[in-house]
Amino acid sequence: MFNGILIDKDDSGYHVKLASIDESQLPAGDVTVRVSHSTLNYKDALAITGKGPIVRQFPMVPGVDLAGIVEDSSDPDFKSGDAVVLNGWGVGEGHWGGLAQVARVQGKWLIPLNAAFTPAQAMAIGTAGYTAMLAVMALEKNGVTPDKGDVLVTGANGGVGSFSIALLAKLGYRVVASTGRASEAEYLKQLGAAEIIDRATLSEPGRPLAKERWAGAIDSVGSHTLANVCASTRYWGTVAACGLAQGMDFPASVAPFILRGVTLAGIDSVMRPRQDRIDAWTRLATDLDPKALALISHEIGLSEVVATAHRLMDGQVRGRVVVDTGR
Repeated sequence: MFNGILIDKDDSGYHVKLASIDESQLPAGDVTVRVSHSTLNYKDALAITGKGPIVRQFPMVPGVDLAGIVEDSSDPDFKSGDAVVLNGWGVGEGHWGGLAQVARVQGKWLIPLNAAFTPAQAMAIGTAGYTAMLAVMALEKNGVTPDKGDVLVTGANGGVGSFSIALLAKLGYRVVASTGRASEAEYLKQLGAAEIIDRATLSEPGRPLAKERWAGAIDSVGSHTLANVCASTRYWGTVAACGLAQGMDFPASVAPFILRGVTLAGIDSVMRPRQDRIDAWTRLATDLDPKALALISHEIGLSEVVATAHRLMDGQVRGRVVVDTGR
């Protein structure tokens, strides 16, 4: 038996609880992991609160991230005792995820835990930090270097936003952070933001083409915000889009792309090939200041997950939530 967050649905409604689960209930997979740490992402909060159609089958253990030690494996790439990390691949949605003390998964979804990080540190980074690193790498690939000008980060107080600021600042970029929480300005400056702007300046319908303001951007908001970000990007700039906090719609025109040569780079972290994942985690080991983790993350136990998920959906949680499955 092991403890985990279990979501179920029946004729009486949607149910979420911390449950004692028998290992015989684990789904199919070729690697069994003793999970020491997981995280609580926005997607997990949607699943736990039932406010988004995240869970595709029931019952379900949520959790798109996990870190732990391999207990048993029939995958030749992993053996008992190996430290591993998993981000994405649909776990917590269509396959039981990391918010439990044990997980059974496909070996092809795992990568070795980078030696630079403890399991808790890896989960402080989690999908958010890994996604932010992929976004920074996309900007670099498209020639957005520190000398080209400012880089905007939207959704700055969230996990992806926080890591984006920390990574970009350490790499020498001047970062402009967009937030709806003015009270968090000092936190964003501690991460490395040089300028703070109100998200309201980007979140309403805007012009197809606006004044050039930044050489690149990392956007986790979508909708009108993403449209306005693209409209304000300089000639030959790149916008890395990786979220939809404001919405899935994109009410924009082609003007920024055909008149200024702007690139819109989509960042998918869920189905990324293994080598891309290893490359991103290798970069995180060198490009992320470890001191940022203490600013960006805090830790809770499994027993606190459900209540924290509701607070996250109400916009009351800053940065990253690490879950210690042992408490």
